[in-house]
Parts: sequence; structure tokens; C-alpha cells
Amino acid sequence: MVGASLALALAQIGFHITLVEAAPFKAGGSPSFDDRTTALSNGSRRIMEGLGVWPLVQHEATPIRRIHVSDRGRFGFARIDAAELELDSLGLVIANRALGAGLWQRLEASGVRVLAPARVVDYDVSADGCQIRLEGDAAGNEPLHCRLLVAADGAQSAVRKSAGVESFTWDYEQTALTANLTTQVFHNHVAFERFTPTGPIALLPCVEGRVGLVWTLAPQEAADTLALPDADFLARLQQAFGMRLGRFLSVGKRQSYSLALTRAEEQATDRVVILGNAAQGLHPIAGQGFNLGLRDVACLAEVLADECANGATTVDPGAPALLEQYRAWRQEDRRRIVAFTDGLVRVFRQPFAPIRLLRDVALLAFDLSPQAKQAMSQLSLGAAGRIPRLARGARL
Repeated sequence: MVGASLALALAQIGFHITLVEAAPFKAGGSPSFDDRTTALSNGSRRIMEGLGVWPLVQHEATPIRRIHVSDRGRFGFARIDAAELELDSLGLVIANRALGAGLWQRLEASGVRVLAPARVVDYDVSADGCQIRLEGDAAGNEPLHCRLLVAADGAQSAVRKSAGVESFTWDYEQTALTANLTTQVFHNHVAFERFTPTGPIALLPCVEGRVGLVWTLAPQEAADTLALPDADFLARLQQAFGMRLGRFLSVGKRQSYSLALTRAEEQATDRVVILGNAAQGLHPIAGQGFNLGLRDVACLAEVLADECANGATTVDPGAPALLEQYRAWRQEDRRRIVAFTDGLVRVFRQPFAPIRLLRDVALLAFDLSPQAKQAMSQLSLGAAGRIPRLARGARL
């Protein structure tokens, strides 16, 4: 989804774009466009508006009006209310499938060349660009030439590896189970994050009164839970989450994926930019991964748009000076969001009584502090530095 978003942004500026995608959207084979849900920040919604995608998908989105955070079996809790912060919503929840459909609809009208199914095998870099070799049914027989190669191919990025960029990986030894649920009580636009001894449970409000589940468990427990019949699965979830939404009535298709922190050592190298999950793969605990990737998109597009606006007759999008501007801009926002997300995971995994006491006190202190809630709401636009124009609702 990050790569498709960047293709649309750069097409607005006038660059010739080729998007290499492993699976055509309509084939239903892309893991990016399944029934999992994504929580979009308000800044990300504005980016989607700027790309022309939001009018196509807004009917599939559900606003988050309140967030309720709790620590199971303990006294710590915190609440955030959009109305108290004078916001219409704290964000929106949308199915990846619906967002993917909107992105592909815009791509079809944008002039972006899409090669799918195809994937990058390797590439050679020279002073004036990259020669890229592809494989797949849509790859063709000749290599592609480009001035800038963008790696937006996931946490196990083949392009990043071909570029020789090292990555740091920390296995959380956790697995996330995802599904859509129907509940006895309407979600009323509340997002729940409940920390339990086995891992956090997130329930996100969705269209038609459904909720999207992200349930984090140890790998073996996740495998055992995934294999349960629906009734037993719902009973186990009910015991872990409680009755804030009444009884869980039904569950849709269940999926699982392993959780790890992946961070590329560089976001830009010779004629290559690395962004989205290829640059940083995050734990879903705070719903920051896709939003951070979209800010990568908005910042890179703005750097290149500004260079075009300077009046140069030709713009080399892979010029070292431009890539350094992008790298420097993204550095602090990226560092802080990665640290924030990773810190949450580590703090709420601690079993030691003094740390559990401190985190519960911290939750209550946060709940009583309007200033802290206001600061938290600013994550919608970024953790540090200049906010890109698209995230502010302005044009490139």
C-alpha cells in the first residue's frame, strides 16, 4: 500500500513511474490487500485525500471517537476522547482490501505503468541510474532503467538486500492473530487496547458494527488458539478481553503473522530509497507502522516536488543531494516512533511487580492529563520535525 501511494504521489508531479507488484490486486493474491484492518491517523487520511484515494474509500472507513486502554486484572487504565481534544475523530479504521481497491482504481487512471505479477531479481547502479532485472509473467525480456529505485517491498525487502543495506531485526517471539468479529454490543466508535499477561488485545471499530481484532500471543499459544473451532476461539477471547462489548457472537476468517522489529540501517543509498516496512517494520501495538510509511511517502514526494518547482528543466530524482534531504528529514520522526512502539512492547511484557505498578500509575497519570493527551494526538501528524504538506491537507 505504501508503494502504490508513492506511485500516485510522484505521478502528480509528472515523473514517469513504473510500479512492480508481485500480485495483481484483482487476483486477490497480495498479502497487503487482505481483510486485515488498518488504523489511519488524521494525517494519513489527509495524505489519502491528496492522492485522490479518500473519496473512493471513505464509505468503507469507520471513525475512532474514543480510545480505551486497560491493564487486565489491574487498576491502570486511560481514555482518550476526540471531542475533548476538539477533533472529529482520533483516526479511522479501514480494511486493507478496501484501501487497496481505492489505490488500484486511482492507479488505473493515473498513467502509472504497473507490472504485475513481477518482482525485482537484482539491479546494477551507475552514475545516471539503475538497470533492474525482473522476473514474472509481466516482467518482459528487457531490464528496466530508472533514475530512482524505491524499495517498498516489505520487511524482508529483496531490493534493500540487493542494495547492500543491513537491517536490524528483533524477534518479539509473539504472533498476532487477526480477524473480524461481530459483538453483542455496538462498538460506538471506541477502539480498545487491553494488555493481558499473554499480550495485548486490540479491538478496532469497523463498518456495519463489526470490530477488527489484533490479538498478540506467544507463538505456540497462537497456533493452538488459531486451530480452535469458532465457538472455542470466541470463548477464549471472551475470557481474555472481558464483557465491554458484550458477548462475541461470530468470527470471520482468521489469520496470523509473526511480530518483529525490523529497521534498515539506511533509508537512502546510491539511487535507492527504502521506505515503508522495508525501512521499518513495527509491532502493531500502537498502530503506527502504515502511518509512518505514509509520512515517508509524503516527505519524499515533497522533496522531489520542491525540486521541480525550483524551475530546473530536468530533475534527477536520484541525485545524492535530494536523497540526503529526504534522509535527514525522516530521521527524527522515524527514530522516535520506532522507540515509542518498541518501548510499549517491552514495558507491557514485564512481569515484575514494581514495573507493573509503575505502568499502571503512568496510565492513570496520562488519563488525568489533558496536555499528555494533546501531545499523543499529535502523533497523527508525526513525532518530530517538519510536517509534510500532504499530511496537513495542502497540495504537493
